[in-house]
Amino acid sequence: MVEERKPLGLFQQLHLFLELIKFPHTIFALPFALTGAVLAAQGIPEGEKIFWILVAMVGARTGAMAVNRLVDMDLDALNTRTAQRALPRGLLQPFTVLAMAIFSFALLVFAAAQLNRLCLLLSPLAIGLTVFYSYTKRFTSFSHLILGLCLACAPIGAWIAILGRVDLPPLVLGLAVLLWVAGFDILYSLTDIEFDRAHGLYSIPVRLGDKAGMRVSLVFHAAVPILLGIVGQLLQLGSLYYVGLVPVVFLLGYEHATLRRHGLKRLETAFLNVNGLISLIFFTFTLLDAMLIFPG
Repeated sequence: MVEERKPLGLFQQLHLFLELIKFPHTIFALPFALTGAVLAAQGIPEGEKIFWILVAMVGARTGAMAVNRLVDMDLDALNTRTAQRALPRGLLQPFTVLAMAIFSFALLVFAAAQLNRLCLLLSPLAIGLTVFYSYTKRFTSFSHLILGLCLACAPIGAWIAILGRVDLPPLVLGLAVLLWVAGFDILYSLTDIEFDRAHGLYSIPVRLGDKAGMRVSLVFHAAVPILLGIVGQLLQLGSLYYVGLVPVVFLLGYEHATLRRHGLKRLETAFLNVNGLISLIFFTFTLLDAMLIFPG
């Protein structure tokens, strides 16, 4: 006899949804979005702008993750690492997750409209890019770079939100974010390399092997502080900004050294804790530097 599952309450479903989309991982892109806003405003932007940037960021990331979980639902059910997620287990219904995705993307568009016309015009492109990413591992090994491009939209979009235009500095900053994200996503994909091979999915480790994949990730991450240094030169930032690059270099190196020494058993620490620290530290030093250089 099949045991009948008791319907979950609203707050239980919300908790499961936030767990499903790994809501705390929003910390990866959010500080870089705020960095783009601070650099564009040459200091602390006005509160209303910050509020709508935050709303847009949360809407974009939540919608993107919800779509990703829906697209990967059948694969997640086959993967021992992901089989306990709420969708494969039937704890959340696909319609519920789809509704949350639509609501989140609508929130992004509404927030973009409150910022400026260019943000509004570009919001469908951002949505399309994040939805497209969810399918890329089915046909290209460059899915890591597409994911990086999605998160690179954060600082570029925040710059546009403040100034209403695109300039070279946020594009360079966005490229740094792209390579940073692609680099750690390559490392994270190592956990599923055998599963991906067995099911015809694509990634750089699947294509090149795990050791070559780690080398590609290292090259990507080596370029990140160089690009961030170029941003500092373009905007003539001060010494505090460059001091902030030191822990970024250290943490990126620590991430790779940890994986080489301990293997995949320490991957979660390297992926979440280290990369979360990188974005927070970089934003903090950028903000302090901007406040000193542009006190008004």
